Amino acid sequence: MDLHGKVAIVTGSGRGLGLAYARALAAAGAAVVVNDVDSETVDAAVATITAEGGKAAGAVAAVGDSEQAQHLVETAVREYGRLDVLVTNAGILRDRVLWKMTDDDFDAVVKVHLRGTFTCARAAAVHMREQGTGGRIVLISSPAGQRGNFGQTNYAAAKAGIVAMARTWALELARAGVTVNAVVPVAATEMTKTIPAFAPVIAESERTGEPLPDWLRKEEGLGTVEDVAGLITFLASDASQDVTGQAIGIGGDRLALWAHPQEKAVAFADGGWSADAIAAEWHAGVGAEPETYGIPAPKAPEDAPTAPGA
Repeated sequence: MDLHGKVAIVTGSGRGLGLAYARALAAAGAAVVVNDVDSETVDAAVATITAEGGKAAGAVAAVGDSEQAQHLVETAVREYGRLDVLVTNAGILRDRVLWKMTDDDFDAVVKVHLRGTFTCARAAAVHMREQGTGGRIVLISSPAGQRGNFGQTNYAAAKAGIVAMARTWALELARAGVTVNAVVPVAATEMTKTIPAFAPVIAESERTGEPLPDWLRKEEGLGTVEDVAGLITFLASDASQDVTGQAIGIGGDRLALWAHPQEKAVAFADGGWSADAIAAEWHAGVGAEPETYGIPAPKAPEDAPTAPGA
């Protein structure tokens, strides 16, 4: 992939997945605006990318408000003269079960993930339409947004909304030549290290320097942050010009296309459905094969390493 001449913004790119995205885009030739809330983190990420031969500028901003989104776009235009790619990766977690989640827990996550994606994409879309040369908007979602996840009301809701926005914006920006897609990544990050089934295996891989085992990379689709970055580079490139409105999963050795929600089973009743009629129909008819929900628990093989004392 050759991204020379393209300019990209990656929100939340000071570390982890975001930094992997920024490094991959820069390695392919793009000039990158690195964003994080901490100036030292931004400076370190910029230094890493430039040391690798890439072009990078920093923008310290807490994603969420319109002013910060505009600041990111203005940084790209001031430093490099244009904007071609936006990757909305910034996010935070405030995990709590429903009855313990506070208003602040909910609002903080929704502001960064959902509102931050909206404000950044809107600012980028305005500039891309005025620029008149098309563009690429890549929104970062999550398996939690596709299936739900225990303790993540706020995060799952925001990530589901992000996929819905991608599909909507793909329609709205098509005439401007701007593609919009959602990426559903799975990678060994600080968050996944807390999952009991993954933690000892990831720790062992980090200790020995050995790759993650095949069962994790293939069955669970979990690998390194670098494993995810290739999809971001593809979606930023001219090779993806006809790919838009999609939710695409990647992790480890897996690349997947998530299905759009659609009716699974349908029944009809002349004159409509009463509550009694639905009750009589449900278990043998429309509801005979209910959908699963929640991220499936990982199933490690019997010979996989376990945590000390487990």
